[in-house]
Amino acid sequence: MFHPQRIAPQPGQESVWDYPRPPRLEPTRKRLQIVFNGEAIADTTQGYRVLETSHPPVYYIPPADIRPEFLQPSSRHSFCEFKGSATYWTVQVGAKTATDVAWSYDAPTGDFAPIQGYLAFYADRMDECYVDGERVIPQPGNFYGGWITADIVGPFKGGPGSWGW
Repeated sequence: MFHPQRIAPQPGQESVWDYPRPPRLEPTRKRLQIVFNGEAIADTTQGYRVLETSHPPVYYIPPADIRPEFLQPSSRHSFCEFKGSATYWTVQVGAKTATDVAWSYDAPTGDFAPIQGYLAFYADRMDECYVDGERVIPQPGNFYGGWITADIVGPFKGGPGSWGW
C-alpha cells in the first residue's frame, strides 16, 4: 500500500498530517467569502474550521452570514461518524444552480455542537471561495470539502490513489 510522504511545513504553514483524528473543531476569525454567479452569497469572520488528518480544513459559516434567499434545502442526507447526520443545500442565483453544494448539521454530536446550523460549501462547485482574501483551491476529488490555501501543505486525501489513506 502507498504511504504518502508528509510535506514539511515552512514557517507560517500547517501540515494536514499534523491534524488529529478524530478531527478537531476550532473557531477562526479569518474572513471567509463565497461568490456564486456574480453574487457574494456568504461573508463572515465568525466561522469554524474542522481539522482532520490528511484533509485541508473544512470551513463552516454561520447562517446569519449567508444570504438565505440563495439557499434551498435538498433531499440529500449523509452521516459522519464524528459529527452526525448532515443535511444538504442547493444554491441558486439567477438561472445558475448548484445542487447539494453545501451541508450542515442540525444536531451535531459532542465537540461539534458549536457548528449546529452552520454551513460548509464545496469550493469546486462555487465560482470563488476566499480565506482572508486568498482564493482557495478545492480539495481534490468530489467527496471531501476542504479548502486549500498557501498556508496548508499536504499531500491531501481525495486525489487518485488516496482513498485508502
